[in-house]
Amino acid sequence: MQRGWNDVLGRLLLTVAAVLHRGIASRQAVKTWKLRRNEVLRAAHRRGVPVEVLASRLGLTQSWVRYVIKNPRKAALEEAA
Repeated sequence: MQRGWNDVLGRLLLTVAAVLHRGIASRQAVKTWKLRRNEVLRAAHRRGVPVEVLASRLGLTQSWVRYVIKNPRKAALEEAA
């Protein structure tokens, strides 16, 4: 019976560790992914993809997409906050 409790406790501790890891690592990961997304969004717009299409495919508002295109540094700072 001791081994059964150790297995259960070990799995519980592993779950807690995974949740903590995601919570700590996710802020930086999300920031990095948003910066990459914005770079690709601007590149697509430079190659002729309209703002309406970008917004609908990404699930963002058209005003936010225009803001990201015009002010990439300000948009990155606002998303990080």
